[in-house]
Amino acid sequence: MRCTIVPPHILERVLESSTDPELRALALRTLRLDAATRTERRLAGPGGQGNGRRDEPDRTIKDAMNLEELPGKTVRTEGREPTGDPAADQAYDWLGATYRFFEDVFDRDSIDNAGMEMISTVHYGADYDNAFWDGAQMVYGDGDGRLFLAFTGPLDVTAHELAHGVTQHTADLAYYGQPGALNESMSDVFGSLVKQHHLGQTADEADWLIGAGLFGPSVQGVALRSLKAPGTAYDDPELGRDPQPGHMDAYVRTHQDNGGVHINSGIPNRAFYLLAAELGGHAWERAGQIWFDTLTGGALYPDSDFTGFAAATTASASARYGAGSPEHEAVVHAWTAVGVRR
Repeated sequence: MRCTIVPPHILERVLESSTDPELRALALRTLRLDAATRTERRLAGPGGQGNGRRDEPDRTIKDAMNLEELPGKTVRTEGREPTGDPAADQAYDWLGATYRFFEDVFDRDSIDNAGMEMISTVHYGADYDNAFWDGAQMVYGDGDGRLFLAFTGPLDVTAHELAHGVTQHTADLAYYGQPGALNESMSDVFGSLVKQHHLGQTADEADWLIGAGLFGPSVQGVALRSLKAPGTAYDDPELGRDPQPGHMDAYVRTHQDNGGVHINSGIPNRAFYLLAAELGGHAWERAGQIWFDTLTGGALYPDSDFTGFAAATTASASARYGAGSPEHEAVVHAWTAVGVRR
């Protein structure tokens, strides 16, 4: 499974609609590279496993030196001094922040709960406008400097992609249609929670954005996605308008983007935000716990859809906090508000 932070519909919009030949060329190169590396990863087989609980991170940063070859040259390993390269050192720090979140909040030891080495490659490709989890590691482009800045910048980009690894090693949700949208939503939810945990924010203090700070200065938008208000993250002449729905009435049926995995994820994203807002406080403590219990508790299947996930989260809330508890009722309210539960 290879999951990118920038959905293909954004790059396809640039390719099809931009009047700037340089931007069209950048979008085409990124889309082609995404397709090529997706094939390579599928042929390479599943990712690695840890060697048992460590209860401490095991980080390795590699540098592709703007080539399109992975994994690249090792430039920093666990416990070593900073390299002086902002991208490499930021990637190292964000791996640590993500590890600490899952360890401190959920007692999970790395991506696979068995001390898996956390590998990131920086400076991948030339002006590559994406970052991705390839089933075994993180990979970051530097961005083109116009539409996108360095992908190592926002913490939630790293956390989002590593959360794909957590899903891969737990529920293993398929990456198509509603299961794929749930897969993407899990990464957006935990990506946002990692950032909130790192900043010590409560639900009402958080921005609930994914990729804030990633756009270049001329782009009209605040982030790639908004959990609080799907469909409002950007509206730009080059990138188009954020197409995410926040309710089942606006569900998008498409064969593109693996059946709209980056689009329809707005619906479960909105449900999680509503749950967190109703409960208040630190969103990872109760809302996040319910989602994590559901992800890791064995109630999900690779083909779980929105209705099945809503039922599973409702059951998780009841099991942990009690039937009729404020947490249980808040989950019901959230799924009803987005039209998944009628």
